[in-house]
Amino acid sequence: MKTESIMSNKAFLDTAESLKPHLYRKTVTLPGKAESLNRGDEATYDFGKHLTGRVRLVLSGEGHHPDAPVWLRLRFAERLTELSESLEDYRGWISTSWIQEEELRVDVLPAEIRLPRRYAFRYLRIEVRGISSRFSLKIREVSCEAATSADEEAPEKLHFRDPLLDRVDEVACATLRECMQEVFEDGPKRDRRLWLGDLRLQALTNYETFRNNDLVKRCLYLFAGTALADGSLPTCLFTEPEVEGDDQYMFDYSLLFAKALQDYHKETGDRKTAEELWPTVKAQFAAAEGFFGPDGLIRVPEGAEHWCFVDWNLELDKETAALGIWLYCAEAALSLAETAGDEAFRRELSEKMSARRKAAEALFDPAAGLFVSGPARQISLASQIWAVLGGLTEDPEILSRAASAGALKIVSPYLMHYELEALMKLGRKEETLGVIRSYWGGMVRNGADTFWELYDPEDPDGSPYGGTIVNSYCHAWSCTPSYFLRRHFRDR
Repeated sequence: MKTESIMSNKAFLDTAESLKPHLYRKTVTLPGKAESLNRGDEATYDFGKHLTGRVRLVLSGEGHHPDAPVWLRLRFAERLTELSESLEDYRGWISTSWIQEEELRVDVLPAEIRLPRRYAFRYLRIEVRGISSRFSLKIREVSCEAATSADEEAPEKLHFRDPLLDRVDEVACATLRECMQEVFEDGPKRDRRLWLGDLRLQALTNYETFRNNDLVKRCLYLFAGTALADGSLPTCLFTEPEVEGDDQYMFDYSLLFAKALQDYHKETGDRKTAEELWPTVKAQFAAAEGFFGPDGLIRVPEGAEHWCFVDWNLELDKETAALGIWLYCAEAALSLAETAGDEAFRRELSEKMSARRKAAEALFDPAAGLFVSGPARQISLASQIWAVLGGLTEDPEILSRAASAGALKIVSPYLMHYELEALMKLGRKEETLGVIRSYWGGMVRNGADTFWELYDPEDPDGSPYGGTIVNSYCHAWSCTPSYFLRRHFRDR
């Protein structure tokens, strides 16, 4: 759903600007290769860990005085497998300009070259596409000035009894660290911007790890300062060359602003921010009203596209999950209304919550013991997860029953986070830990040193974009195992 214009609240944006973080910078340097390179040769560098920053090359010639430019192709990769994929073969719908490849010609050797763009990578392959036959190329040094707003001294390193959990926590912290730039980016490779749904999960993990709470506050004010024309919030925003909200709205992401603000208030006790941003919360619930039918259930407006995210499963019917999300966020709004002293709104919202929970009884299939969604009465794990989190059921077996019934599966770590929340709410702590071991542990076993945007254990190299070469393999919404492990499982 699109809106035509964007409002700008200068006071909110000024507050956000005052909270702009310091970036910690650290240079990682690798020595050059011993061999000389000629046309068709290549050299691959492994920096040992994921880095987000700017690259410098030190090059020289060997043999005859260089009598022609050196034509180089540079390929950056978060996973080694990306280097086996071809830009030319990619046919997906995400722009090819996100693919981290560069070509440059070096006219004079020796040379020290600082590449202008920022990259997110662990591996760098340098290919010599053209060079005179009268000399060879020597790569003397390759370095990256890595940057993050996460304090390098944090977080405290924990030691669990299970080495796999140690590694999962380490990788989750690394994922968040790389995404902590001037805002909480969703992914430093792609899309390099602040998304509302991602923000909430990053903030939760930050409270247990780096504790850069001013960065959370900055991001909340950035969203409040870039509301759409009707007061609703954009799904994401850009920070360069100046702050600008995207012109797209999503039902679930805008509502999650309430939950993110409640989390922040609970963590910091910052009542002033909660009160100042309270009108922004109210605007999200006003915007959401257009998605409800007279029966109190979600009805997707005709022609609406990308109206709600929930998960990257492209077959998912989202109506029941969306109702659960509204109820979940409404609980947060009740708490914020009390903080803001808005008794009239709190009373009105409570009445709507009661009515919509009653209406949701029509979504429950007694024979299956599960919630259904949409005209086809689809059964998905997403619907059951959000039924739990929205307070529609306390059945401790509902997620297991859904899985046994072949419910439509989860494909993103984003929704997996909410499965963990649902399991914890149902008192299934051991199952929660089991999911962390199997799902995020599965990425670790597949070589992840930062967690991925997408992970389907049955199809580890799947992509909703039409090609994995544009997948993000360091993605913020995947960082939350550290939140659960550090808050609930320190004794494991």
